[in-house]
Amino acid sequence: MGLFEQLTEKKAKLSVVGLGYVGMPIAVAFSQKLDVIGYDSNARKIALYRGGKDPTREVGDEVIASSSVEFTSDAERLREASFHIIAVPTPVNPDNTPDLAPVESASRAVGKRLAKGSVVVYESTVYPGVTEDVCVPILERESGLVCGRDFKVGYSPERINPGDKKHRLESIVKIVSGCDAETLDTVARVYELVCLAGVHRAESIRVAEAAKVIENSQRDINIAFMNELSIIFDRMGIDTHSVLRAAGTKWNFLPFTPGLVGGHCIGVDPYYLTYCAEKLGYHSQVILAGRRINDGMGRYVAQCAVKRLIAAHRPVKGARVAILGLTFKENCPDTRNTRVMDIIEELREYGIEPIVCDAQASPEEVKSASGIELMPLDAVRGMDAVIISVAHDEYRALQPDVIAAFFAKRDGAPPVLIDVKGILDRSLYEGLGYSYWRL
Repeated sequence: MGLFEQLTEKKAKLSVVGLGYVGMPIAVAFSQKLDVIGYDSNARKIALYRGGKDPTREVGDEVIASSSVEFTSDAERLREASFHIIAVPTPVNPDNTPDLAPVESASRAVGKRLAKGSVVVYESTVYPGVTEDVCVPILERESGLVCGRDFKVGYSPERINPGDKKHRLESIVKIVSGCDAETLDTVARVYELVCLAGVHRAESIRVAEAAKVIENSQRDINIAFMNELSIIFDRMGIDTHSVLRAAGTKWNFLPFTPGLVGGHCIGVDPYYLTYCAEKLGYHSQVILAGRRINDGMGRYVAQCAVKRLIAAHRPVKGARVAILGLTFKENCPDTRNTRVMDIIEELREYGIEPIVCDAQASPEEVKSASGIELMPLDAVRGMDAVIISVAHDEYRALQPDVIAAFFAKRDGAPPVLIDVKGILDRSLYEGLGYSYWRL
């Protein structure tokens, strides 16, 4: 009996290592078909899951509460599994080089409990070669087993998009790969249990790894182009959104828009690709140029807000400024690698300490991670400027009378409204006398 049959007949278990925005939905999905152990070293997170709470809001409390996943922070439970999926984050260091510490730690945890005949599949974003050249040696060293003979490995890049309720695990095509044809078939059949849109069988693990890093690099470059256009058009006195609406009437124009690029995918993955290229003696030009533009947009937004304050005859140093939105994207509680922090830090350079609100983020997590105390929306009063930095649905729904109540009234000094993503009606607010600006 093969491993797939053992899993489907529940004579073997599947484990998911790392229960964040990627791993948790995977564990929950597989638990509808297989016996699943969900492991995370964060005991606090495990306690929430066991209590029926979903801090990621990816599947919801009700689904977590009814799930059959065996949530645990005890790594010894991994001994019970024969098919392991590693879905830990892969961030970058302060110098933008890949930080492989989480995936290396997860490899050690699995390797110490690895049994003969097992399959280990990595979902974490890495540059080509990491699975076989970095992770496999760790698995072999910790287990005393030999890859290809005693256990097998595969790679299936995650495609979870936090906050996206349309493109879900079951509705997207999943790339799968394996160290040999037999492993590829096993990995593909296992993922086909939950990926109803099907799987794409990559020719090799390195091909699958490369496919992942270019997916987000492509988006990063396209958004960087939009951001550069917004800087140029702003100097020309032309509204970027109006230009894009006009250009979008052409059948093959790509619908990208300017914005802040943060999070743990688009703002990180390109550095994995450029790092790999540097090791091979090639210095990336297009990819790094896009990164420089996108990494500078938070500071650019803050500088534009300051210019608007000056033009509106409002004080800069000590100005009362509110920022609505801290997460890295709309309708998602995740604040990791958010570029809104760049806006905050740049404003502080001008002597402005903004108050920050967010309709989605956890106040406790934000306080712990950044020291910022999130304020309720009703605390936004007497402001000189308001920056809507994240397009949460709650902010899209703000009515003119609510926004008007945010500002201090000063004769001859129009209120400054910075609408980063352009979610409000520009003509309406300009007609109401606001100094309105958007990317």
